[in-house]
Formats: sequence, C-alpha cells, structure tokens
Amino acid sequence: MTVTAGPADGERARSLSPGVRALRRFGRNRLAVAGAVLLAAVLLVTLLAPLIAAHPPNAVDLGAARREPSAAHWFGTDASGRDVFARTLHAGRVSLLVGLSAALATVTAGTLLGAVSGLFGGWPDHVIMRAADVVMSFPTVVVILVLAGIVGPSTTVLIAAIGLTQWPVAARVVRGVTLSLREREYVQAARAAGAGSWWLIRRHVVPAALPPVTVTGTLAVAQAIMLETTASFLGLGVRPPQASWGNMLNDAQNLTLVQTMPWLWLPPGVAIVVTVLAVNFAGDGLRDAVNPARQAGGR
Repeated sequence: MTVTAGPADGERARSLSPGVRALRRFGRNRLAVAGAVLLAAVLLVTLLAPLIAAHPPNAVDLGAARREPSAAHWFGTDASGRDVFARTLHAGRVSLLVGLSAALATVTAGTLLGAVSGLFGGWPDHVIMRAADVVMSFPTVVVILVLAGIVGPSTTVLIAAIGLTQWPVAARVVRGVTLSLREREYVQAARAAGAGSWWLIRRHVVPAALPPVTVTGTLAVAQAIMLETTASFLGLGVRPPQASWGNMLNDAQNLTLVQTMPWLWLPPGVAIVVTVLAVNFAGDGLRDAVNPARQAGGR
C-alpha cells in the first residue's frame, strides 16, 4: 500500500528552517553523504598519522631501499628506504592543510570584496570587478612559479598564490547575492534607519551569502589540493624531505619505476583521486541542498 504525504506533512516540512531542509536534502543524496564520510575518514587518518604509521616519514634506511610491500612496510619503501605508507599519511596532512587554508583565504577575500562591490556599487564595484577579470587571466601555476622563484618554494607560497588567484570566483558569487539583497525592503528600511554599509555587510550580506559561499569554498578545497599536487610535482611546492602527494609522484616519474615499482606512485595517486572525488561529491551535494529553487519548492 502506498502512503501519500498529507497536508500536515507539507506544513511540517515548510515549518522547518532552511538549514534543516537543506540538511535533509543533503542526506538524501547518497553520493554526497558518501563523499562527506570518505572525506571525514581521510581527515581522521591523516590527523592520526603519527599514531597509525609504524615508521617516521623521513627516516632514511638505505639498506631497505625500494622494498616491495610487506608486513614491515605496508606500502613498500622508496629510493631512500623511507616508508611509503607513513609518507602517504603525513603527505595528506600537508595537502589538506594547503587545500583548507587556501580555500579559507579565497572565501574570506572573495566574500569581503564581493560584498563591497555589490553593496557600494559605483567605482568600487568597477575597480573590484576589473581586478577580478585581470586576476582570472593569470594561470595559478604561473603565479606559483613566479613567487617560488622570488622567495623560494614553500607551503606558505602555495597558499598565498592560490588565495591571490582564486578569490574572484567567491567574489562574483557574493556580489550577485548582494545585488539582489540590497533592493530588499528590510535592507532599505535598515538604511533609512541609519544603518551603515559595514553593519549591513555583517548582519545581512554575509549571512545571506553563506550557503553559496560554503559550496564555493568546498569546491575550492578540491581545486587547491590539485594545484598543490601539480606545483609539488613540478618542484614548485613543498620542499623535500617533507612529504606531499605531489612530490611523492615526482619521485616516481621515471618510466621504469612506474612499470616495475607501482607502490611508489599508486598510494599518493589513489589518495589524490579519492580525496578530490570526496570533496567534489560533498560540494555537489551542498550545491543541490542550498539551491534556492529547491528550497522554494519545500523539498
């Protein structure tokens, strides 16, 4: 027998807050939930790396160089005899640190500039949007290359370069929200009552822009991880002996090693794919969950 939702069910659904309705929609997206669970697992494993790994990530043992996976070394060892399993776990901490920090910098700068652009209008809007156009014309890898050439490759350079080049995406999203928000009656009433622009940004613009910006920030994490991996692979990112997934792949780029010693490149490669897919699945789920059109339908 099929049970249909009655009027009371519809009223209860509409009485829920937008956040609860969005969370329910997210929970019905199996891929999004799987991505969130997988991402949480990756975060937990990397945070507990010192407790899980039996060997230090940078401990050199030339007598055990390039050993196959075994009970002593689950993922084998590299050319310096370092444990690949331990390096993979510790490398995840670096890659996730860069991804989360760069995404936070991107979202913070983009939210502030987008809110100013949309709320003030006029020449601030023109200057910020033209600056965004200029920034988006520069490839991030080129910016990393220039900064690394000036101050040397490091995690800080990666975070700064990604933040400097990726903020226009968040800024455009927040500007669009602000442009529609500033015409609302309650915002006009607040202005008439003497509310300043910065007060409006703190109390109205930022809360209204938070859902779409959260989605943008989630997807920015995946992009930042990919950029960190690319930069480290090219020797522009994390400096050895500190491990990152990118420089671990760089160590195994020889064709002979790729064919005969897959344990050198498979662990970091799989870790990158799994982490980026998990972030993208969770981000897509968030985007669908906070979609205003779906919220208006009470779904």
